[in-house]
Amino acid sequence: MEKQNKFSLFNHLWKKESGLSSMLILLFVMHFVLIPMLGSYSSFLVVLNIFWMLFLLAGIFALSKSRKQAVLISIVPILFSVFGWISAFNPTPFTVLMDLILSISTFLLLIILVLLKVFEPGPITSYRVIGSVVVYMLMANLWEVVYLFFYQHIEGSFQITLPPFQSNSLDANFMYFSYITITTTGFGEIVPLHPMARALVQVEALIGVLYPVILIGRLVSDANKIQPEK
Repeated sequence: MEKQNKFSLFNHLWKKESGLSSMLILLFVMHFVLIPMLGSYSSFLVVLNIFWMLFLLAGIFALSKSRKQAVLISIVPILFSVFGWISAFNPTPFTVLMDLILSISTFLLLIILVLLKVFEPGPITSYRVIGSVVVYMLMANLWEVVYLFFYQHIEGSFQITLPPFQSNSLDANFMYFSYITITTTGFGEIVPLHPMARALVQVEALIGVLYPVILIGRLVSDANKIQPEK
């Protein structure tokens, strides 16, 4: 019974449409408060990985068509948590590469699960529009992971001016860079230099321009078309 209570919050987020607004608040706090303030602590990043694992596991079991399918898919978030822990305290080329691959896989799974909620059968509601914004924020988080990997493992891939604040961290800096890229703001404090880094920035900027127009705009339009029955 106690275990069920611990996971009841995660289940609520996935089983009810109103949970999409809770996801938005959760991501907002994580991206704009916790990571900027605590991103320099390795222990915080490990806890963050465990949180994403539990969050994704709840979504997998809530939305999968069968228990067998859920168990198979659950291998990804479990390995993500394990390699995140190992690479944080004992990084080797293999564990770091596996951490990147599993991080990308985890965020792609999250994006797919949220999109399944957004496009499940039923009328388009404001909660589904909010869900599309959640996907937008998850994409920014995904690109942040890739940029950070390039910066740490390909020398000279980015030119960056690190602010002289104690709470400053690379995670916070590249989360910031990912957001100004996906929103095509581009202030210029972080500059991609490696050809592949520049290609990734271009792809994220393109997605940042097209996604709100094609998906979020369509959902808002469909939601406005729904008139209450007289």
